[in-house]
Amino acid sequence: MMKISVWDGGLTENHLRQVTQLGVDYLDFGDCNSFPGVKEKGYPDIDALIKIKKHIRSWGLDINRVTLPNITEKFMKDLPGGDEEFDNTCKALKIFGEAGINLVRQRFAGDTFNSLMTSYRSRHRGGYTSRGESKFLTKDVPQTPNYKELEEWWSRFCYVYRSLVPIAEEYDIKLAIHPSDTPNPDTPFGGLGFHRVIDEFPSKNVGYLYCIGTRAEAGGSSLVLDEINNYGRKGKIFLVHFRNVRGSLATADGFEEILLDDGDMNMFKILLELHKIGYDGCLNPDHIPVLEGNVGLAYSVGYIKAMLAALAGI
Repeated sequence: MMKISVWDGGLTENHLRQVTQLGVDYLDFGDCNSFPGVKEKGYPDIDALIKIKKHIRSWGLDINRVTLPNITEKFMKDLPGGDEEFDNTCKALKIFGEAGINLVRQRFAGDTFNSLMTSYRSRHRGGYTSRGESKFLTKDVPQTPNYKELEEWWSRFCYVYRSLVPIAEEYDIKLAIHPSDTPNPDTPFGGLGFHRVIDEFPSKNVGYLYCIGTRAEAGGSSLVLDEINNYGRKGKIFLVHFRNVRGSLATADGFEEILLDDGDMNMFKILLELHKIGYDGCLNPDHIPVLEGNVGLAYSVGYIKAMLAALAGI
């Protein structure tokens, strides 16, 4: 059965109490600096990490996914300090493995073309707000990397993964790549580049943090259903960001993030497709819109729990 994970919320007592009351199963850590040691020396302190893990478990929760130290432009453009970043992320992966954490994400600078989009706050029913992005509103559109530059980026990515994958296999850690968000054409982890990862690294430990919202931004629900079927039957979906959107780059030159019941996609249909391919990982209601009374998290978790209950009754 699929489970529910949410962001760590800084591990405040109020947040841990709230998500426990909501019946959440796991916490996800999206910030590479979430654990002591990263800011100071570039990688987590294992004793502090284990202490945090025990504290989380005392609430009946556990860690689902963590984030490795970022690979910034220093490494991707072969600048001073890049080699140290590379060494630190390898050390961090080993430390997470020693701590018994088995799902990690590595971020890479340059996997999105943010300058193509204009961001704004979109308003929806009753006035709730969320992220919107438009390519149409962007003036003086900048040039994106050419083929040679994209191939140089890809070679730097592969250099990192060629070292991370053996470590992941040794500790049985799943390496999950998130799609480029926003998924503009030719982004390194857009539709074509996303699949290229598992072609280049066919290890069972290499797969995806499949973001439904991001991929819907590229082409809507039909694309999402096709990709879930494709990646899912290969056993490559390790975690799902479960969110809805309106519009897409293909249909509107932009999109707006939306509540689960208020967007273009039938989220229960998406859930059925995940069930069909045997997915049993976590659903994270990522990028939750801002609701009156700050009840977006409770709404999202409750909506997912209701769909999971309905799925169990089929």
